[in-house]
Amino acid sequence: MTVDIDKTPADTPPAGPEAIKAIPVRHYGRYVSAVVAIALLVGVVYAFSQGKINWDAIPDYFFDDRILDGVGKTLLLTVLSMAIGVIGGVLLAVMRLSKNPVTSSIAWFYIWFFRGTPVLVQLIVWFNLGLVFEYINLGPFYKDEWSDFMTPFLTALLGLGLNEAAYMAEICRAGLLSVDEGQTEASHALGMSHAKTLRRIVIPQAMRVIVPPTGNEVINMLKTTSLVSVVQYPELLRAAQDIGQTSGAPAEMLFLAAAWYLLLTSVFSVGQYYLERYYARGSSRSLPATPFQKIRANVLSLSSRSKPKGGTA
Repeated sequence: MTVDIDKTPADTPPAGPEAIKAIPVRHYGRYVSAVVAIALLVGVVYAFSQGKINWDAIPDYFFDDRILDGVGKTLLLTVLSMAIGVIGGVLLAVMRLSKNPVTSSIAWFYIWFFRGTPVLVQLIVWFNLGLVFEYINLGPFYKDEWSDFMTPFLTALLGLGLNEAAYMAEICRAGLLSVDEGQTEASHALGMSHAKTLRRIVIPQAMRVIVPPTGNEVINMLKTTSLVSVVQYPELLRAAQDIGQTSGAPAEMLFLAAAWYLLLTSVFSVGQYYLERYYARGSSRSLPATPFQKIRANVLSLSSRSKPKGGTA
């Protein structure tokens, strides 16, 4: 009787499973949508390039003294209106959360009225209040006719600032409510007054919720200042319209104003990003990378891949 002898070497390892070759899924819909989007963009650019628009007039007037003066007045009006809105919004939010029914009702009525009427209507009403109040009399301090008192700048400032206070009141109220009530109770147990608790405990923690929508309101306010041209205030849009009427290029000057608004809102957006990042320090373990840090990381990763492995030959 014969016995089969396995001649396979004992030190030969058993064959393992065959490596799986993963094939990525092809997303043809993405390619089609990208081609369609690029085609639409090219079509829009081509249509504007073939239109009867004198594009050379835009760089000629981009840094005109009247345009720059309008930009400065737009920024001034934005800052002052937001200051009124933020201060008034905080006061209204505290009044709205007050247990006093009178102050709470006044704050509710203010928010209801100014949020319920268009800001353009409010501007026109402020400008024409001379039909109701012929004179403004502040006793020994000031007395004058309403038409002389309510200048276009003051009309724009009150119309935008008081309207913004209603929106900021709801933003601030949401931020104050986001802070746990235990924080207030603990501060009161330590003997802190209500005002000191708001200033030292509640408001600093609420800023993380208040800042992002406030940044959006600043950008929106910058664009909303264009409405004050109806009350003859010479901001950016009004200056562009005046130049368009005298130069015979009204459409071109509107594109110029749009370019300035895009530039200013882009700068404000960068400031909003870093402000949000500053107030997010206590809410997340690691802050998100800034755009410059992302670019630097990508450049370093590309440079490390380009270096040959194993040293030089």
